[in-house]
Amino acid sequence: MRGVSTVIEDASEQLGYKFCDEGLLIEALTHASSAGDRLQSNERLEFLGDAILGCVVCEFLFVTYPDLLEGDLTKIKSVVVSRKACAVISNNLQLREMLNLGKGMTSRPSLPSSIEAAVLESIIAAVYLDGGMEPAKRFILEQFKPLIEEVASCAHQENFKSVLQHFAQKRLPAAPIYVILDEKGPDHSKCFEICVEVDGRRFESAWANSKKEAEQRAALHALRELGVLQEQTGQFIVDESALPASTGKKRAGATGRRARR
Repeated sequence: MRGVSTVIEDASEQLGYKFCDEGLLIEALTHASSAGDRLQSNERLEFLGDAILGCVVCEFLFVTYPDLLEGDLTKIKSVVVSRKACAVISNNLQLREMLNLGKGMTSRPSLPSSIEAAVLESIIAAVYLDGGMEPAKRFILEQFKPLIEEVASCAHQENFKSVLQHFAQKRLPAAPIYVILDEKGPDHSKCFEICVEVDGRRFESAWANSKKEAEQRAALHALRELGVLQEQTGQFIVDESALPASTGKKRAGATGRRARR
């Protein structure tokens, strides 16, 4: 490992945060393989940082995407805070170059993704303990916001009700209403027929074994009739030119996104 003063200087510049308690930074960069006692390694900080990361991401998703259901929010969060995502961000920040590893680890050509993810979570905890929640939140969002927006944009378009809601807010005279037209079967195994109605206009109905799924299918029918979705090779392509800008950023060169059935 390089000199402590050099590591502190490099880390402060790379992280965009200057520690008041530099000991927290050194602890965050100390892997168990190089610590005399595991209590002196970054493992406890990793535990705390994982929780802080989840909290900040959940709050950001809750506030930023009020139209997404709990299940959609959970899917986005699981991708954003995954080991893979944390390892990529850790690599981008070049944290491996600052990590204090034991001799057996330094000879490896590459580190396991779990170690790279762990050091990022440890840094998050160190920032939190040193400066409080606001600096930690700022650091997390600076690193994770682009990924959050990318994943959320896809989630928007995999949720047909969400896409229809956004389209209606900008392009239709009224919000969509989901009308139950029929029910069949016993109470424990009902099927529902539901259609979308917008300002008196009814779109093609859909059947499903739950109201939630029937509403999604009905929203799909409405989007197809409105020309927002087109089917290609068994998948639905969202015509982003028909959507309001608030549904998310479109990648340069993209002509549309695939939406799941």
